[in-house]
Amino acid sequence: MARAEAPLLLRRMLDAAIAAADPDRVLARHLPPPPRGRCIVVGAGKSAAAMARAVERAWPQVDLRGVVVTRYGHAVPTTRIRVREAAHPVPDAAGEAAAREIMAEVAAADPDDLVLALISGGGSALMPLPRAPLTLADKITVNRLLLRSGLTIEDMNRIRRRLSDIKGGGLARAAHPARVVTLAISDVPGDDPAAIASGPTVPDPSAGDDLSPLVARLGSDLPQSVRAVLMAPPRPAPRLVPDYRLIATPQMSLDAAARVARQAGVTPILLGDALEGEARDMGMVMAGIARAAATHGTPAAAPLVLLSGGETTVTLGGVTPGRGGRNTEFLLSLAIALRGHPRIHALAADTDGIDGTEDAAGALIGPDSLGRAAAAGLDPAAHLRAHDSHSLFDAMGDLIRTGPTLTNVNDFRAVMVI
Repeated sequence: MARAEAPLLLRRMLDAAIAAADPDRVLARHLPPPPRGRCIVVGAGKSAAAMARAVERAWPQVDLRGVVVTRYGHAVPTTRIRVREAAHPVPDAAGEAAAREIMAEVAAADPDDLVLALISGGGSALMPLPRAPLTLADKITVNRLLLRSGLTIEDMNRIRRRLSDIKGGGLARAAHPARVVTLAISDVPGDDPAAIASGPTVPDPSAGDDLSPLVARLGSDLPQSVRAVLMAPPRPAPRLVPDYRLIATPQMSLDAAARVARQAGVTPILLGDALEGEARDMGMVMAGIARAAATHGTPAAAPLVLLSGGETTVTLGGVTPGRGGRNTEFLLSLAIALRGHPRIHALAADTDGIDGTEDAAGALIGPDSLGRAAAAGLDPAAHLRAHDSHSLFDAMGDLIRTGPTLTNVNDFRAVMVI
């Protein structure tokens, strides 16, 4: 394979991964039979509006109504289901208002009605409903602490569920006695329903857990009111029997990318859809695997591509950060560790089109990345220390800008050895 072809193939693999999670392509076949009564559609997440539109297209004759909330800039036109927009990753008053509107909708459901819950990544922040006596200001403080804590997404969700009246099954309980069917797009390692948007329609598996170690990790900035709720004995909750249907997952998207690679004569090596850890550490690990493939032909002979998904973390550790997300930080660490290896190219991006809070999905690197950075007067190591990877790749013209993709199956990483 010619060096110039590698970036194009990597981008085709990303496009295939995103397309595999497009609600218009995958949602309709997962719908249950239409109800005798009404279908009340509710939901939250970066894909909620696109999912609502797909439901409307699949069920033109069904009595649909309801409301979903998505991130600012992710709305699409709908005719029967209302779409609200709110802030992500830090919640705002619009999200709280949407959460209360959603709860009012399901509380009015009759036994013959179907409550169709459309859940996707980002729904936790987009649908805040603070548990008394907490306020939205408390939830905002907690979210900011979580984003810089270095906690895993699993631990973050344990905290979010405990602080909410809508997460951890709260939405499903409010809909009783109507039937609730959840259609979900997974953005979490392991596709755990309790973790996707913090599980508004499934029981909280951590309801009885002692959260004191996590409280200690969040430190003295945690409001006392929040600390009291997290340390209080859990509330008893009625039993839920969820009808939960995953319509798109990270593994499905990796499989789609692998098909593109095979068609191009490149061997795909799937390393897993649930890789976690520090983004810069992941970059060094992937560099080692890629160098071994280039030198020794293990785990396969070139050309090959190492595909992985999941969600890394970026722990700031007191550093005032520059501009960057976990995917561009991973790539910058990878590029530094590869030291301009002549046969290795890579792409990493968030499948929702937004790496962290930035305006890019991710970036590309190649054998010439470090040399071009030096020629532009940029110091990659300094940018990595400052968590300023976005700025470096932006200056080099190597960012990938997709705009909002209206789906979200978490991060996509492809490291190719040619």
